[in-house]
Amino acid sequence: MIYLDNAATTPVDGAVFKAMQPYFCEIYGNPQSQHAAGRLAAKALNSARDKVAELFGCRAEETYFLSGGTEAGNWALKGACAAQSGKHIVISAIEHHALLESAEDMRRYGYEVTYVKPGADGIVSSSAVLSALRPDTAFCAVALANNELGTIQPAEEIGEICKARGVFYYCDCVQTAGVLPFPVKHCDMFAVSAHKFYGPKGIGAAFVNEKSHIYRLISGGRQERGMRGGTSYVAGAVGLACALENAVNNSGAVNAYVRGLRDKFLCEVESSVKNCYLNGDRALRLPSNANISFEGCEGANIVIGLDMEGVCASAGAACAAGASAPSHVVTAVAGRERAVSAVRFTFGKYNTEEEVKLAAAAVKKVVGNIRGNKA
Repeated sequence: MIYLDNAATTPVDGAVFKAMQPYFCEIYGNPQSQHAAGRLAAKALNSARDKVAELFGCRAEETYFLSGGTEAGNWALKGACAAQSGKHIVISAIEHHALLESAEDMRRYGYEVTYVKPGADGIVSSSAVLSALRPDTAFCAVALANNELGTIQPAEEIGEICKARGVFYYCDCVQTAGVLPFPVKHCDMFAVSAHKFYGPKGIGAAFVNEKSHIYRLISGGRQERGMRGGTSYVAGAVGLACALENAVNNSGAVNAYVRGLRDKFLCEVESSVKNCYLNGDRALRLPSNANISFEGCEGANIVIGLDMEGVCASAGAACAAGASAPSHVVTAVAGRERAVSAVRFTFGKYNTEEEVKLAAAAVKKVVGNIRGNKA
């Protein structure tokens, strides 16, 4: 099997798994408990939080553990809106479904939502965000990099615009941990999800600026300083901290390697398959991402054909799998026809050059079959 869907999830790194193991069967106490077993777990949780805060570039008191990017997006939008007086929300039209659906939820409470469209390059301009802001805007969200196209957004500029106008800015960093610097100085909140950088599923971490106003989403006990109820996932927090440290410390070498694989794949596909188009800006994109539309084909059929050839890719974000409509992201950038024929290939550190050659050959074969052997 050739796995080219690393934007959906990644395998757990061996070192990360090893670091987590003691906290399942040996150090298993509840970190909220006051006895020795609880204190051991609490020590591990605190150490993980300190490490994540160091890597984020913030204080431990500004670092929260949660279940992942979807929870973080819900918390950011709903929690910030609840703490603000404004009734207007601004988000990019290519934002993750966690933000799009949360914004729709808030319409039921009288909020108005403005969706900022990207350019043909898949980038949401800071000037477009500025034009969308109103005196009653309570919340703004534009991800640091889009999860389907991999296009990198001007988060620093957008954050400064929001800061100057007192608008809570949430920056989704789920796709960028270990790839781009964390925008800790330019946003009120950002979040990562461990399974995107070779850590475990079900655990994420968020930075929330201590000066920002946000209410909790999950009520319960006093976990996460009363901002997120629920028994702490100690093993997950340890795994996230280990995976994030590996990702940040090895980012230069890994990014260069992954970019090389992606570029070789693009070269092979574009030279051997006619009428295929890279979606989004060619340069301002994550090194792992190649989102390609194949004229005259349906992306879903290509994905099925590739699966039969032993290649894993996707026709959009994993969270939208099973949806009948084409990707809202590619539709917003390049139109419905390109969206219907789009396939996302995302590379990771465990892929090889031999896999690139085999995958490119499989793409040529599958597209040729769909087109009647006219690749």
